[in-house]
Amino acid sequence: MRAKQSSTSVLSNDDMTSSPIHYATPEGIGNEYAELKQLMKQRGLLDKQPIYYTYRVALLLGLLAIGVFIFLFAQMLWLQLLDAVYLAFVFAQIGLLSHEAGHRQMFTRSWKHDLLGLVGGNLLIGMSYAWWLDKHNKHHSHPNQVDMDPDIEIPLLEFTGMEDVKHMGPPRQFLVKHQALLFFPALMTVAADLQYKSIAFLLHQKARYKRLEWLLVIAHYVLYFAFVFSHVSLWSGILFIAIHQALTGFYLGSIFAPNHKGMPVLEKGSQISFLHRQVMTSRNIHAHPLTDFLYGGLNYQIEHHLFPSMPRNKLKEAQHIVKTFCQERAIPYHETGIIQSFQEILQHLYQIGAPLRRA
Repeated sequence: MRAKQSSTSVLSNDDMTSSPIHYATPEGIGNEYAELKQLMKQRGLLDKQPIYYTYRVALLLGLLAIGVFIFLFAQMLWLQLLDAVYLAFVFAQIGLLSHEAGHRQMFTRSWKHDLLGLVGGNLLIGMSYAWWLDKHNKHHSHPNQVDMDPDIEIPLLEFTGMEDVKHMGPPRQFLVKHQALLFFPALMTVAADLQYKSIAFLLHQKARYKRLEWLLVIAHYVLYFAFVFSHVSLWSGILFIAIHQALTGFYLGSIFAPNHKGMPVLEKGSQISFLHRQVMTSRNIHAHPLTDFLYGGLNYQIEHHLFPSMPRNKLKEAQHIVKTFCQERAIPYHETGIIQSFQEILQHLYQIGAPLRRA
């Protein structure tokens, strides 16, 4: 068995359904996870939170309306470009809410989650809800596992540390050699990549609401471009869109990357319990009210991976239980600050490219 940055490895035989996000507990999981889950149920931490999420939906709709109002009535280009920055924040927050809808964290009725996911994902940010469900199922089932987790299959770059970099082609060798420097600029492409892969998925894969998804995605682009170019000139509109899309991607990427990048990478056939796999491949960011808001609760990545349907506002309370539980059983539980998390990621990428720099 072999794992990057760890001697531990992982089980890889869970089957995930395509919609909604569903996590079957693997056989042979042991009693530890069952014991931990029972603690969560006793505290009511897995109960749905409709009032909390109704408030969050209303808050995001209000923030979106403010951004639209500023753009429509601002007369100066610099103010409209500042609004592009603001709307990047709002769009990313909508994406995080759609993520929670996919995990069925909010309401007791599934159709309400689908509605939020389709409106928030397809209509507002142009990302296919079905594509995201499919990709995210695979990620949660096999986090940081080679050939199993789509989130570590980054085109042109190398995140696993298991590929022989000396046998790559010259263009890719150049990118991997300098990937620590390219990491932050690459985050600016995240939003465009989500939209590209969404369209590719809807063209070639089955989706539960395929016609509706296409209708909402097309409506997104029609409304988005009409909104921008009906109020500013061509080049100003292009600049607005470039800033908005790049910063939306940068924000989302900055939230997603610390979750697992630079944490142990596991071979495809390795075996370990569900509890150990989810904890050892995930990184938490220190809790703080501002951090909790900016990260959409994903700074509690360990707790989120152990209990994906747990509502965002219960993750902090769950962390105290999970952290103590892991410490008592000597299960590696990694928590760090925002800056340190990126230092760890960059160091990981730098080390992967080291053989090319020595050549």
